[in-house]
Amino acid sequence: MTWKKKTKKLASAVLLTPMLFLAACGGQTDTEMSESDIENYPERDIRGVIQWGEGGATDNISRTLAPLAEEELGGTLVMENREGASGATGAQYVYDQPADGYTLLFGAENPNGLYQVLGISERDYLSDFQPVSIIGQSYAGIVVNKDSEFDTLEELADYASDNPGDITMGTSGEGGLPYVASAMLSAELGTEFNQVPYDGDGPLATALLSEEIDATVLAVSAAQEYVDSGDFKMLAVINDERLESVPDAPALTEAYPEFEKYLPWGPFQGVFAHKDTPDAIIDKLTEAFAAAQEDEQFQTTLENLGVQPLNIHGEEAIEYLEQNRSTSTWMLYDAGATDTSPEEFDIPRVDEE
Repeated sequence: MTWKKKTKKLASAVLLTPMLFLAACGGQTDTEMSESDIENYPERDIRGVIQWGEGGATDNISRTLAPLAEEELGGTLVMENREGASGATGAQYVYDQPADGYTLLFGAENPNGLYQVLGISERDYLSDFQPVSIIGQSYAGIVVNKDSEFDTLEELADYASDNPGDITMGTSGEGGLPYVASAMLSAELGTEFNQVPYDGDGPLATALLSEEIDATVLAVSAAQEYVDSGDFKMLAVINDERLESVPDAPALTEAYPEFEKYLPWGPFQGVFAHKDTPDAIIDKLTEAFAAAQEDEQFQTTLENLGVQPLNIHGEEAIEYLEQNRSTSTWMLYDAGATDTSPEEFDIPRVDEE
């Protein structure tokens, strides 16, 4: 079954920060591995680099999956967070390590073409990494604190239109979920937010809890526990239909049908290795992570987080990434969030592929 049958053409959006253009460092691709090294892999600890901070969707999903993958690999995964520059810091770090399978990137949709159109980094999943596994596709929700004066998205949008800059919108940086969502709202509804950047879903949730910010956009998988506990109100899911995991949150198109052209859209999580990693090691990793994701408890965890399991790899994962890249980069461009056309990077629209 292909990913297209498992889920709609879900695009992801990205998530990146303004500042830095992380230059290509070339990566250490000259690592010599003997047949014995490859055959006996893994012979030491594997580093799992999470490109976002603690407590977010990517962090939670990665750390839940890691011990299951360890059992399948017969080795140890040492997980660490290397956040910064909308995830580009972690992606660059993994790219710069030896291509021997001992440093893996646990990433989200950020490096999938969005770094290029936003001028953040040269790193790209399809050019610089091999997908070990695309774990799952999730969705985003617009959330406010439980004590917020806003009970509906219409109330929030109307206020943001009439009072430009008064509402503080927490973001994960240029191109992040809140950034892209704000761009869509601005393009269609004329809203204007005061955007303040944080290092991912975890810090954003903490900021919203303490009312440092008025609103933000989180992956449903990261917001779920706060919505269930009553700490957050989810004003809408950025989708063209409601989600079973948050049935009381209306779909964005219920209030604003004009957003249908951007949807469906949402983040994804995956595991990636350096592009020059030996095929035999990629095969071992792929087999281990595929088996780990079949764990019934892990499947339940994804379901409870509102994540649609994909568990795809190889050509199927590449096909997914290609379509996701086309959809998300063109959505960002069409929403006016970047002046750089995806055409400059030979990224076609989905209907032109």
